[in-house]
Amino acid sequence: MALHAKQQSHIRQPLPQETPVRLPARRKKLITKGEKILYVSFLAMFIFSSILIIQNESSIRAAAQEIQMIEQSVEEVQKQNSDLSVQISELSTYEHIWSEAKSQGLKLNEQNVKVVPVQ
Repeated sequence: MALHAKQQSHIRQPLPQETPVRLPARRKKLITKGEKILYVSFLAMFIFSSILIIQNESSIRAAAQEIQMIEQSVEEVQKQNSDLSVQISELSTYEHIWSEAKSQGLKLNEQNVKVVPVQ
């Protein structure tokens, strides 16, 4: 029995299993630093482009409004010119000139009339 007792003492006892030390699982970031830089730069370019477009549109509208005002003034000047040309044609008629001459005391003397040849 002594042998059997010795054998029992040499029977290996199972070692308690060591639980591996688990590091907290690294959570993968949804957005990396490089992606953040790309998103921010894209957003900045988008805002900058939007501002440029709005600025260009406002300058185009201002120019269009100025063109419209100039066109109106041109139309008014053309209307005045046409009115003045009508007045010129009315005032340059022979009858009107003769009536003005009579009202100022001028008389027609055919001996003082000179005919200029048309070239």
